[in-house]
Amino acid sequence: MDIEVLKNLIDYGVIALLLFMSFISFWFFIERIIFYKKLDVKSFKNKKQLDVALTKHLTIIGTIASNSPYIGLLGTVLAIMLTFMTMGSGDIDASKIMSSLALALKATAIGLVVAISSQIFYNILGRYAEVLESHYETKEI
Repeated sequence: MDIEVLKNLIDYGVIALLLFMSFISFWFFIERIIFYKKLDVKSFKNKKQLDVALTKHLTIIGTIASNSPYIGLLGTVLAIMLTFMTMGSGDIDASKIMSSLALALKATAIGLVVAISSQIFYNILGRYAEVLESHYETKEI
């Protein structure tokens, strides 16, 4: 397989996966915010049912937050391996190699952006869920 095809496959594949994970995280964040705004805690018979409803999809957001840096790092490692393959094939242009190494880091950067934003979403939703649970316990709403 041609090195250029592998490079595009790695770049676009990893970045597409990270963008998909970002979309899923944002989608569930918006869905949970809307759900929390419309939620009537008095309608739940017990705290366990409320807890299950409040924490739905939070695990997915947390999983995205914890795993997206690894996926970004995988993309970076694969891109660096391709750079070494290019060097090994005799195509040794220093500027091309340095730009390839610099561009290889973009997957890690995107992975970190997805992780940080997903962690922020998770923390906001977790706090919102705690507040709603405390309202249930005190029956203030």
